[in-house]
Amino acid sequence: MLTALNMTASILKLRIGVFIALAALVGVITGGGEIATIEALVFALAVLGASGAAGGFNQYYERESDRNMARTCNRPFASGVLKEGPIWPVTLLALLLGSLLMAWSVGGTLATVLVFLGALTYGVIYTVWLKTRTVWNVVIGGAAGSFAVLAGAAAAAPQSGPVLTPVPMILAAVLFLWTPPHFWSLAAARGEDYRRAQIPMLPVVTEPEVWAPVILSHVVTLVALSLLPLFFGMGWVYGLFALAGGVPFLLAAWYLQKDPTKAPAMRTFHASLVQFALLSAGVVLDEAVRWAF
Repeated sequence: MLTALNMTASILKLRIGVFIALAALVGVITGGGEIATIEALVFALAVLGASGAAGGFNQYYERESDRNMARTCNRPFASGVLKEGPIWPVTLLALLLGSLLMAWSVGGTLATVLVFLGALTYGVIYTVWLKTRTVWNVVIGGAAGSFAVLAGAAAAAPQSGPVLTPVPMILAAVLFLWTPPHFWSLAAARGEDYRRAQIPMLPVVTEPEVWAPVILSHVVTLVALSLLPLFFGMGWVYGLFALAGGVPFLLAAWYLQKDPTKAPAMRTFHASLVQFALLSAGVVLDEAVRWAF
């Protein structure tokens, strides 16, 4: 049973999916919050399912190239534990459709369209079209996570007033800028993997003099943007968490520019995960403080 659960989590990329679902909850909270708690959780589960469907298709489609990377060669499709066949695309499509129906039942049409666009961006635009063709792959693919924030905001939008308010739009932009340095720092640490798989990530096709400053510029911009919601009603708790996650990420990117080697690259990668987690926690706890007082 445990093996089957681990395999399912691997196929659906549930670690990424949890981050995407968390982004949707951030959108719900900052989008007006006019949705019951149980409905918000159902919507987040729907986003998790749609993300899982896109992630599963990504693994199925990339099963050949995954065999060339130490990081991915043990994935179920790449390793041959699961054999290829039409059952997998059909099953993943059914999961996507079921997730979209669930999202629509509690979030409405616009939110469901945004969930679909997120899955489409990752599953088709990024995986099939961009990943092996252009260095812009994760830049454009970064929109997948941004759609989750906007979808959550649309699901929680009040009956009267704007559907998308400034804070979720800013946080969607932060997530859009977050994705490239997150993956570029990983590619900088594991460049040989990406070269063998012929994936043109920025640190693979350019010199450190190019990619390290680009990573730093992304991080500087996203950290600055992450503080902008303070001018649109977010409180001091959010500000503290934004700084607690943003400053270490900024320092890691700065040191990576000074020393563009594997160890600083992995520190930047891990700092990006902490930054996203703390930023999301800041949104949740800031809202909790508002309710308490």
